[in-house]
Amino acid sequence: MLTTACVALCSVTFLLGFGLARVPWRRRPVPEGRGPGDATFTTLHTAAMAAPALRAGLDRDSARKAVRHLRTLLGTSAVAITSTEAALAWDGPCTDDVLTYARAALSAGRAQVFPEGPQGAVVVPLTVDGTVVGTLAAFDDEVSAALVRTVSEVGRWVSGQLELAELGASRRRALEAEMRALRAQISPHFVYNALTTIASFVRTDPQRARELLLDFADFSRYALRRAHDFTTLADELTCVDRYLLLERARFGDRLRFSMQVAPEVLPVPVPFLCLQPLVENAIKHGMAGRGGPGEVRVVVRDAGPEAHITVEDDGAGMDPECARRMLDEDPAREGNGIGLANVDLRMRQIYGDGYGLVVETALGAGTKVRLRVPKTQLSSL
Repeated sequence: MLTTACVALCSVTFLLGFGLARVPWRRRPVPEGRGPGDATFTTLHTAAMAAPALRAGLDRDSARKAVRHLRTLLGTSAVAITSTEAALAWDGPCTDDVLTYARAALSAGRAQVFPEGPQGAVVVPLTVDGTVVGTLAAFDDEVSAALVRTVSEVGRWVSGQLELAELGASRRRALEAEMRALRAQISPHFVYNALTTIASFVRTDPQRARELLLDFADFSRYALRRAHDFTTLADELTCVDRYLLLERARFGDRLRFSMQVAPEVLPVPVPFLCLQPLVENAIKHGMAGRGGPGEVRVVVRDAGPEAHITVEDDGAGMDPECARRMLDEDPAREGNGIGLANVDLRMRQIYGDGYGLVVETALGAGTKVRLRVPKTQLSSL
């Protein structure tokens, strides 16, 4: 996050300076009634128009959307964007030698000036994380030192936007890898216990065994499917219901559970596999070490712009400091399963620190885990 903020701050600092400098370079008179503030606004507005396309990464589509705004920003007769292998897009009358010029800048790794020919050209490399990924070329009737400096600075700004695009792509790849790891962390103990429970009914109650096997198949299909980072609350609750049916078969009448859900929140998007780990934790700690029955309650309420979810058990509870350590432990540590730490980390990554899990517990008082989900899905990847 710090890297993203630094890139964005540098971009704004550069553009403010460029907005004040570009008019003297072109020696265009400021229209009557307009001042330097208007020129700065125009520059920032033009850059803002180009930024979304550039933050999608460097390809033909993003270059095509951005190049017109870059030409306006530079005030030159033509602008072209290339990759390391091809011309991606251009705006204005552009020389056929753009690739030749681009290869020179790519080879040198710095700005190249071509004053000869029908049009003069300044070509600067575009870099992402220290690697040259393409070039920005500006063409005009006259190539001055001011033009070289200006194109170089705009090239740095474009590189900054592409850097942000790469940061976003890296974050998406990390989340995808985390999701694959998440599926791999489905508790092996649960799988073993579920199959053992089903096997115990094969002879005594074949119909019950068949129903449980279908429940297990539904749960596995959901947990292991290829899915986006988000699902609906309705689908997540269905997964929890299948899980609870399997655990009820294992514990029998010792396990009681209830689900109270406001129907208006069922379509709310939620992170994939965010509830089942909370219910698994409630059963694990609520039923541990007790011979009598235990109860798990899931309540989902409509809270205006948010859905509020609580998962509560009436077990032995734990020391609050122990609960804090559970949230702080490494989610990827072998043996943790999915666990509270994984859900807490994902909620904070997606929605912000204010949306982490809240655990209320004390020795002998059971455990309640609270989860808040905004009804409007934020962009995760």
